[in-house]
Amino acid sequence: MIFHSIDQALLSGIHIPERMNNPLDYQPHPLCIAVCKELQAYLLSKREDWREEIEKGKMFGVLIVENAQPASGASKIGYLAAYSGQIGGRSDWDDFVPAVFDYLQPDGYFKTHEAEISGINQSIRKLEANTHMKEAKGLILQLQEERKHTIAAYQEKIKEAKAKRDARREAGNLNPEEEAEMVKESQFMKAELRRLKKSLSEKTSLETEYEAYQADILSLNQLRKTLSDALQQWLFSQFHMQNHEGESKDLLEIFRDAALRDYPQATIATSRIAALKMVPPAGSGECCEPKLLQYAYQHGYKPLQMAMFWWGESPKEEIRHHLQFYPACNGKCKPILHWMLPDSVFHSQIAEKHILEILYEDDQLAVICKPSGLLSVPGKDSSQPSVYSIMRKKYPAASSPLIVHRLDMATSGLMIIAKTEFAYHRLQNEFLHHQVQKKYIAIIGCKDQDACDKIWKKAKKQKKDMRNELKERRASSNAAEKQKISLPLMPDYLDRPRQIVNHTQGKEAITEYEVLEHVDDSHLRIALYPKTGRTHQLRVHCAHQEGLNAPILGDPLYGNEKAARLHLHAEEITFEHPLTGKKMTITRKADF
Repeated sequence: MIFHSIDQALLSGIHIPERMNNPLDYQPHPLCIAVCKELQAYLLSKREDWREEIEKGKMFGVLIVENAQPASGASKIGYLAAYSGQIGGRSDWDDFVPAVFDYLQPDGYFKTHEAEISGINQSIRKLEANTHMKEAKGLILQLQEERKHTIAAYQEKIKEAKAKRDARREAGNLNPEEEAEMVKESQFMKAELRRLKKSLSEKTSLETEYEAYQADILSLNQLRKTLSDALQQWLFSQFHMQNHEGESKDLLEIFRDAALRDYPQATIATSRIAALKMVPPAGSGECCEPKLLQYAYQHGYKPLQMAMFWWGESPKEEIRHHLQFYPACNGKCKPILHWMLPDSVFHSQIAEKHILEILYEDDQLAVICKPSGLLSVPGKDSSQPSVYSIMRKKYPAASSPLIVHRLDMATSGLMIIAKTEFAYHRLQNEFLHHQVQKKYIAIIGCKDQDACDKIWKKAKKQKKDMRNELKERRASSNAAEKQKISLPLMPDYLDRPRQIVNHTQGKEAITEYEVLEHVDDSHLRIALYPKTGRTHQLRVHCAHQEGLNAPILGDPLYGNEKAARLHLHAEEITFEHPLTGKKMTITRKADF
């Protein structure tokens, strides 16, 4: 049974939502939380056959729906459940909505062509495992080195002969016959070098055989790519997504139209990122959200509320924690959801007026306090206010770009505004060479009191150990107050603007921190000192399992605890005045 009735006792105690929530940014409705607990209990007690697979990590989702024509005695309000991708190689398990398009049929088009591509993969692996060709590669590399050495040795011989000729010319007293003999020697050696290079450039039979072998691998790789791209395009064309008005588009149309809305056609032709947005990422249409909405529309159910939770181990790169709720991803799901749901679902109220508090100002610069919810610089929607647009109105004659550094839209706090070109370049240089010191205040949410105590005790122990160590060195005790997080970051290209931890490709990101106080049993107030300036660095370092494993309160990207705002504030900034060189420290306490 895919439509799951909700117990009447539960319905009587919870307000039924009247409109659909925004799956990209939501706080789980109490009814969603209740049915998710029911689904989690089902997974624990009824699906032991899934246990090993889903413990490695799987996203599940629920959709509260209204059934306009329930059977006699049946509940009008119920819920649908879904999982992302497949479980056990199937996308059609009982009690869960099926795939939008089931391409896993054994004798179907996809599996048939997938088998063809797998055959090419086997051929490539077989060629790459050829021991004779592996040995040939080593011999050819050795031969190439010997050729280089032979040519280099003869070039050195030419150089020495030239030096001797030059010395004889400088000594003077050369007769015409001797001069002609030296010219002849030079010409002969140059010709001999050309003959040597030509003879050494002739391929051996082994090299010819190895080139043919490499050409075979290259040809198979190109064929595999061509077939894979064609199969992926075919697959995307089979996912016909229905929207709230009963219209249908396939994934290729949805992503193309979304990219054309975000970028002019000329930009798509010249920008690699814009062009990539026209192509659906692998796995598009297989997440919980589109599967749930598709089934609801096809069966006449009215979507009311949606929520998704993670089950199992946390991934090494993304921030996902067991049983915590998460929004839909931007890369795979955002274009699809914007097609399937009415625009009103995504409309948010943006404050029309933003007051920027000016804490310091002179003829070179200003230091302002940005409120949470205000962009630092204009986004795609140029009508949306930003620090830049407000400051440009305030300083219309300013010669500089004004914005020296940025804060995330959700982060509040101090920003330096450069009013002159001179100040702008001097301040930028300070940021570039890490001469600007910044202090942030955050409230982090722990899983429970024990998790908070663990962070607190760890910080106290590290502080004590570092103090003892520095005391032995007779160093300043102030330097011992901070602990360090070092986790390299890179963009999640399938889910921008999120960042992920990647120890091989990520860029170094270092944050020092202090635990200041317990806010309550499950929240801590901490101070953060970024030593690098990576995007979302503080938010990821707090939330990731290898960091503090405690997201910042109200973080919609990396957290799961909703609040009126992101509890992250740039409280203090220290820099040298670009004109006077005087060290300046500006402070503005957080209002949380």
